[in-house]
Amino acid sequence: MVGTWYNYPVEGFSIKKRAKSFIHASRGIWIFFKNTHNAWLHVVAFIAVIALGFYLGLSRMEWITLLIVCSLVFVSEAFNSAIEVDIDLTSPEYHPFARDTKDIAAGAVLLSAVFAIVVGVLIFYPHIFLR
Repeated sequence: MVGTWYNYPVEGFSIKKRAKSFIHASRGIWIFFKNTHNAWLHVVAFIAVIALGFYLGLSRMEWITLLIVCSLVFVSEAFNSAIEVDIDLTSPEYHPFARDTKDIAAGAVLLSAVFAIVVGVLIFYPHIFLR
């Protein structure tokens, strides 16, 4: 044991443990795409954005911006899914706070998707309509 973090023992760095962490994270991504149907809608939209971006020959900054907002949508959807799993486990009976928590998390996904659409319009509009 090297130290403590909030009274939990902290062990030293280990390649083996980091590899296990990577395996657990990869499993989480698999579960996310396997069980989150909205994630597949995001995948379809992401593929369309990538295809249109290649077709229109976007600049490096445009690509970076699109990748950031698209990743924000995926990450917010993943957090939303994790929150839903946790709420279903910890509050199997209906509770208004559980409902609020789920709705707020879903709202975060909606906000990130709306902002991604706005950014997409700002990037693609000039390439499509102002040529």
